[in-house]
Amino acid sequence: MSSTDIAGSLNINPVLVRKELSTLIKAGLIESKEGKSGGSRLLKPAKEIALSELFKIVKGEGHTLGLAKNEPNPLCPIGKKMNQNLNKLYEQIDHGIEQSLSGITLEEFKNQF
Repeated sequence: MSSTDIAGSLNINPVLVRKELSTLIKAGLIESKEGKSGGSRLLKPAKEIALSELFKIVKGEGHTLGLAKNEPNPLCPIGKKMNQNLNKLYEQIDHGIEQSLSGITLEEFKNQF
């Protein structure tokens, strides 16, 4: 499918779709061809791709939930430990999401539609 077709289905800007497709290309999960007869396709069968794999690729290095851009006050007894404690919590959340998605293949998810 083309990024424009995918974007139309999701009702989002094609630029956002191309950004995520680029991430999946770099991970070696899909290939993409430009032009009139172009589009993107999986490089392995959907039944061999766990949704947890997609989650990890798209999530990248950060957490599902992000930290605030401002650093908490290091002199505050709560603020100075805020990011440390949030990181632990976010790691647990990400692990839970990965565990839930590990038992579902892209094929199984696709078959719901």
